[in-house]
Amino acid sequence: MADAIDELREWLNENWNPDLTVAQWWERLGLAGWSAPSLPENAYGKGLARNDAVRVAETISEHGALPAPGGLGLLLAAPTIAKHGTQQQIDRYVRDIVIGRQAWCQLFSEPAAGSDLAGLQSRAVQDGDEWIVDGQKVWTSGGQYADLGMLIARTDSEAPKHQGISYFAIDMHQRGIEIRPLKEMTGRALFNEVFMTEARTTTDAMIGDQNNGWAVANSTLGFERAGLGSGGGHSVTTAALPGTVAGHLDRRAGDFVQNRRPSGGGARFRGASRMLIDLAKSTGAADQPTVRQDLMRLHTIEEIGRMNTLRLKALRAKGDDIAGFGNIGKLSMSEMVRLQRDLGLRIIGANGMLHAYDSAGKLKLDEATGQPFNAIVTEMALFAQAPPIYGGTDQVQRNIIGERVLGLPKDPGFDRTMPFSELPKNV
Repeated sequence: MADAIDELREWLNENWNPDLTVAQWWERLGLAGWSAPSLPENAYGKGLARNDAVRVAETISEHGALPAPGGLGLLLAAPTIAKHGTQQQIDRYVRDIVIGRQAWCQLFSEPAAGSDLAGLQSRAVQDGDEWIVDGQKVWTSGGQYADLGMLIARTDSEAPKHQGISYFAIDMHQRGIEIRPLKEMTGRALFNEVFMTEARTTTDAMIGDQNNGWAVANSTLGFERAGLGSGGGHSVTTAALPGTVAGHLDRRAGDFVQNRRPSGGGARFRGASRMLIDLAKSTGAADQPTVRQDLMRLHTIEEIGRMNTLRLKALRAKGDDIAGFGNIGKLSMSEMVRLQRDLGLRIIGANGMLHAYDSAGKLKLDEATGQPFNAIVTEMALFAQAPPIYGGTDQVQRNIIGERVLGLPKDPGFDRTMPFSELPKNV
């Protein structure tokens, strides 16, 4: 790994220029293999372990360069296509992901198919070399900025529900797709609902085999849980957004370097114990034994996640693995955010009842309380309800661990053998 970091530092010295546009810089970074170094070399990566890829991202940030494009394209679509797609699809889709040209969203969950994702009812009907898609998706992160979507749709309603699903890339800019942002109680709109009415995709945009989309989707979910989970590692990103919608590609790369923030999803919560420890000291809450105990508990969960990641790296180097690692990490992340919520609100006390929903309000609140960390604590508290749900609920993670890792019996039912068209539907 040291050789790779030395190579990267030398490359950065020769190639980073803040006066490049975002598009120009991301093209250099991506085609050199540094945007997604954990991808295989045939998919514009370097085949590094996940932990080493995190170190690459940290090195880029430490150098003062604009980090790699963030978002679900790099986190989910690229590794899924690298695993299940053809080389032609890798060159068509992954290249544009690593250079930031295309932003992606995930079209999985539906109003009646959340925890029971395989019960999805969006359908794709073949029309020559095209597929006509109708249905509704919900909780679509970043849909309003996406150029392409990872779509799973039912292509055979006479097959059992897990066997009649196909996985497509779909153009989000077409006439048959409507995106409606969903405002959360944090005041943000990270999620969307998406309506598809005679939208179209193509046969050559199908990732994996027809009616084998459930296997491909499970790979995506595995990458998602690994990325969201405690100890999953994180990269630093910036306010620069990939894709054609945000309008950042033609702007100066150096203008985004100072706007660093943690990457999305669970990464924003990792390392929060340090901030809460400092906050507890400044408010005097650190004198309370139960606060100190819970701060140590939070730090311990973070360290266990980090050490498990190192353990996984060592095992994979020997050709071994940790069964259910992503699911365990996702459950640990849920525990972390609940503890951060409760602990943070205990530390700031009555100020936890105050929250601002825009920049002007935050400035007034900081002035009134004299504590700029209050807004961070209250936003973490409001958002803490989401991680135990998105990416697969805690209950789903426990079921997966029980059935696939511990070998416990599955729930009784006919859904794995009965045609989907004959199964009772949620309405």
